[in-house]
Amino acid sequence: MNRFPRRAIPIQTGRLRITFETPGFTFILIAMIGSEITARFPSSPGVYIMKGADATVLYVGKARDLKKRIRSYFAASGDSRYHIRFLMARVTDIDFIVTDTEKEALILENTLIKQYRPRYNFNLRDDKTYFSLRLDMAEEFPRLTIIRKVTRDGARYFGPYSSAAAARTVLKQLYKLFPLRHYPMETCRKRKRPCLFYQLRQCSAPCHGLISREDYAALAEGAGLFLEGKNREIVRIFKERMAAAAAAEKYEEAGRFRDLVRSIEVTVEKQKVVAQGGDSDVVGFYRDDERLNIALLFIRGGSLIGSRNYSFSWEMDESEGIASFLNEYYNQDVFIPPEILLPVPVSEPAPLEELLSERRGKKVSIAVPRRGVRSELVRLAGKNAETSAQEKKKALESGESVLRELQERLHLQKSPRRIECYDISNIQGRLPVGSRVAFLDGKADKAHYRRYRIKGVDQSDDFAMMREVLSRRFRQGAVEEEYPDLIVVDGGIGQLNVLTRVLEELHVEGVAAAGLAKSRVEREMGGAEINRSDERIFLPGRKNPVVLRQNSAPLLLLARIRDEAHRFAITYHKKLRGRELVTSLLEGVPGVGKKRRNELLRHFGSMKRLGGATVAELLEVPGMSRTVAEAVWEHFHPKEEQE
Repeated sequence: MNRFPRRAIPIQTGRLRITFETPGFTFILIAMIGSEITARFPSSPGVYIMKGADATVLYVGKARDLKKRIRSYFAASGDSRYHIRFLMARVTDIDFIVTDTEKEALILENTLIKQYRPRYNFNLRDDKTYFSLRLDMAEEFPRLTIIRKVTRDGARYFGPYSSAAAARTVLKQLYKLFPLRHYPMETCRKRKRPCLFYQLRQCSAPCHGLISREDYAALAEGAGLFLEGKNREIVRIFKERMAAAAAAEKYEEAGRFRDLVRSIEVTVEKQKVVAQGGDSDVVGFYRDDERLNIALLFIRGGSLIGSRNYSFSWEMDESEGIASFLNEYYNQDVFIPPEILLPVPVSEPAPLEELLSERRGKKVSIAVPRRGVRSELVRLAGKNAETSAQEKKKALESGESVLRELQERLHLQKSPRRIECYDISNIQGRLPVGSRVAFLDGKADKAHYRRYRIKGVDQSDDFAMMREVLSRRFRQGAVEEEYPDLIVVDGGIGQLNVLTRVLEELHVEGVAAAGLAKSRVEREMGGAEINRSDERIFLPGRKNPVVLRQNSAPLLLLARIRDEAHRFAITYHKKLRGRELVTSLLEGVPGVGKKRRNELLRHFGSMKRLGGATVAELLEVPGMSRTVAEAVWEHFHPKEEQE
């Protein structure tokens, strides 16, 4: 970074701050001063940083020729690009950093975007991680594992899969064809006999020597080829091995290969092939107002295995948006295919290809197909992007209608866009905790979830505990977040009274309150039929509760928020109980403090496994000495038991 020279080009801030009713006139004013500014930029590769009046970074871009790129922003011929005008009307300062090559500019652009998180750049930080399958053929008996991070360690990676559940589904089907081991060899060899998967013919039990290393390697290679979509090659190899085994009168082995070939052929018939072999990622886009919707199709071995959709607020050109997306997306721990298909050309694709090839370790090509199957795939990706954008729009409109209905039924002054819900969890006053969950526009806002350890109540009093939690949330001088539009407490009129009293005492205004009471079981004397009452919503100053139509969207939303608060509180309570159990069971063991207790539990996973561990196994815990290991073992095996 130090070798990149940096310059700041100040724009005449006073003129840019003048506002006119005609947007075009503002842009002409910028063009008038643009020639003086662009003259100071070098004609070399680099990164430019556009800043606003308060020095906030608005946009980070890269260019092969900084002078030409900046000149394009000030060109009078660019009047049709309203999004450029919108950005430039806010720019007061432009920094630039010169690099030696275009590839270095790409790397630096990505680094600066992560550092500044500019408003007008893509932001993938909240995107969930992909999952892949890893197979290391260098192991004695290779095993497939589900991993998050793709690294260049010599292993083979397959995927990506959108969730661990999707990856496990693939593994479950794969084990029926290729019975590879499921667990680490050390774990399996401790068993006296093969596990249940061997009985189900989904594991070949290499841990107990029931398959040779050569035969197991053939299974692993077949699994790898199958995941790569090279099914014809697998069938050919296995048929050759079947014939060789039959010629050597090894009929049992030949029968195993025959069954494998049949299973593979049946499975392959069900797969839809969309391209002639190979791996590629297909990009499609759809522009909706100021949002750019991007769809990514994953083609592996010629088959479509999955897709992913993204939606960003983007006011620049589509081609520039796609290039920025590719640079940031493939900078994550994701699989990079040998080919990426785009709907429109991106400017200067060569440095992006070079950078992706370096990250992958093999050549990567970027193409814009005009005809044939690949062109159809790009159109399909675009259709997916459009469908996804329309579904999100409908969901947003539906969510807004639910909030409007909730506002009407509860007589709220404004739409409850932000809702918070509180709950208490304890067992007869022991380890009491409180929880807060937040929902924004009907969706969970987990960044604003909070847990509270009750400190000022030492008896079983849910009302006092709720009061402490709410007071800590809203006490004066401690509020760091904006107030919600509606607060819901799990309970009836009693909990609601606690909430309203706290809001009044702390002078919190503009926040509506409600109590959601669960349905009650109603059973007539001597009757066999059991009925449940409706869920009730209590409001301040109103004696009778509001009863919404059962299974209506507003009631289901409130119930979902209440159940989420309950789950969040119970999860925290169970965690504290687990810690207390570990502490109590290891209390008094010489040499075992808080840090070592955590290491023991992290290593063994449960108290049952810890109690059954041998001294040798205890010594495997990081930082464990023989003296302490023997003390832990003796703690779980008293002398009376040993005798």
